[in-house]
Amino acid sequence: MGIPIVIGQIGVIVLGFADTLMIGHHSTTELAAASFVNNMFNLAIIFSTGFSYGLTPIVGSLFGRKLRNDVGRVLKNSLAANTLLAVLVCGVMACLYAAIPSMGQPEELIPYIRPYFLILLASIPFVLWFNGFKQFADGITDTKVSMWILLGGNVLNIIGNYILIYGKLGLPEMGLSGAGLSTLISRILMVIAFVLLFFMTDRYKDFKQGFKQGKINKAEFTELNKLGWPIAGQMGMETASFSLSAIMIGWLGSMELASYQIMIAVSQVCFMMYYGMGAAVSVRISNFYGQGDIENVRRTANYGFHIILVMLFMTGIPIFLLRNHIGGWFTDSEEVSRMVASVIYPFLLYQFGDALQINFANSLRGIADVKPMLLYAFIAYFVISLPAGYIFGFVLDGGLIGVWMAFPFGLTSAGIMYWLRFRKKTSS
Repeated sequence: MGIPIVIGQIGVIVLGFADTLMIGHHSTTELAAASFVNNMFNLAIIFSTGFSYGLTPIVGSLFGRKLRNDVGRVLKNSLAANTLLAVLVCGVMACLYAAIPSMGQPEELIPYIRPYFLILLASIPFVLWFNGFKQFADGITDTKVSMWILLGGNVLNIIGNYILIYGKLGLPEMGLSGAGLSTLISRILMVIAFVLLFFMTDRYKDFKQGFKQGKINKAEFTELNKLGWPIAGQMGMETASFSLSAIMIGWLGSMELASYQIMIAVSQVCFMMYYGMGAAVSVRISNFYGQGDIENVRRTANYGFHIILVMLFMTGIPIFLLRNHIGGWFTDSEEVSRMVASVIYPFLLYQFGDALQINFANSLRGIADVKPMLLYAFIAYFVISLPAGYIFGFVLDGGLIGVWMAFPFGLTSAGIMYWLRFRKKTSS
């Protein structure tokens, strides 16, 4: 069940690599601008994705009890909740757009940041609608559908990048704005694909009946919000530790910001693979939890962590061996390449903590125990990680490496707290 989710996540990784490669070879200045904007939108998108995860334990539990019509009705309520969240997120991002001049970023980046930001802003509602359908499909263990739609959308995005960034097929050379437009188009098409598959085929016939007959109701809408907001907050605070660190790194200069963007693209290789397996752990646990099978709930969490540890070694070893070459894949700047090589070590240090927090955060989602994660995430990322990044990077003059050295402390502390909470909630 996890392999299709992981493959779909790898498609997202390839897209991130392709975006960074194409933009970096077009202009190092545009690469730095993309780093700033992408880190702002990563925060919005992962926060929104976390909110949609509130659907997973509900769908998984209903599906485990074979209540298919109820699943369709809950999906309808989820899409309504995601639509309202899209309005809220777009409003917040619009305020951030207005505040860009006061964020202390290099002046030469602003003309590239503004149009790219606005294009990505237009894509936010489509991200949330896609998330709603994806969590529904994953929750009923039909993980291959999301995989194929993600892969198809990413292939179209990469092709669009090539055409629009460099001005092929008679179109103007748009650079970074072309990458943004390609992303917007692909996100629209992925939502259309899911809508057509759900409403125009018999694949989800039983669920479609529940969707059409069911009504948006206060009870389910409230339950989705009660589960979704804590997950969104937890994931949002984790992402904020990286996004706000990008702002701090922007104070160091454009070269540091460009190297940060490259390392974020590399880090997503690990994060997305771990998270794909973590999502499968959450779905499987929610199925067992709906059946009252606590023994298999615990067993699933432990097996999931073992699998993620194997992934850790599969990704970490080649990244370490290629540390002196990775930067050159993305840019011709030797200075940026040296900076990338220097932060590989703190990057590798936090992989265990990242694996631990991903697995047990998803395990807690599977049993719908999500509220305590807000407090744990606040402690790990706002009390520990962000202050440590400022102290290591600026007070102790560690610069780029110093900011990165904070992440092992934040992620590992989060993982330990989630693990202890899961043990407490599932103990005999």
